[in-house]
Amino acid sequence: MDPARRHHYLEALGLEAWSLRRAPAAEPLAVPDAGTAAPPADWDSLRAAVAGCRKCRLCETRTNTVFGVGPLRAPLLVVGEGPGADEDAKGEPFVGRAGKLLDEMLRAIGRSRQTDTFVANIVKCRPPGNREPAEDEAEACRAYLERQLQLVQPKLIVALGRVAAQRLLATDTPIGKMRGQTYRWGPEATTLMVTYHPAYLLRNPADKAKSWEDLKRIHRFLNP
Repeated sequence: MDPARRHHYLEALGLEAWSLRRAPAAEPLAVPDAGTAAPPADWDSLRAAVAGCRKCRLCETRTNTVFGVGPLRAPLLVVGEGPGADEDAKGEPFVGRAGKLLDEMLRAIGRSRQTDTFVANIVKCRPPGNREPAEDEAEACRAYLERQLQLVQPKLIVALGRVAAQRLLATDTPIGKMRGQTYRWGPEATTLMVTYHPAYLLRNPADKAKSWEDLKRIHRFLNP
């Protein structure tokens, strides 16, 4: 990893530099089957299907669908909970303050949405008032995310925040207990890890040190 990138991010968080260590082998945990829906199998048709989707009530209040962004093949797939007001307006995920912090987090481990990270959400439409996506809304979008996973073919999925992690893994386990664990998700049983959502870190900067530990673990996994 470029030391300059790492130093820049650590300075922003007020944290000390770290030394890379070999992580212990993680034990995969089984999670429920991700479903059997079969949306279009190519990017253009999938994007069109999402743009015209009316599977749940969120279609009634959206300005734009938020499909996702990044290279069509990537080793890392990052999943948030859903679009906010800025994302709904632009049709792109993570474009506000939280998006800027996400970009800094990725940059610190030598990654970016422009080169090797695909960024998506549990739901493709903004929940009114930025509320949490309901279970049925997440389920309506599940097949789209699964298809994106199959097309991107990542080595690792990272769930950003409690809502994304709990919806993906069908659990009510607190995020504090999910961090540091390794899960499997989707038809390909892709490795999944959990960390804090950037918006949460903006509200709770004391937990940025914990997020840095998660980022180091992600980096070690992607760079054995």
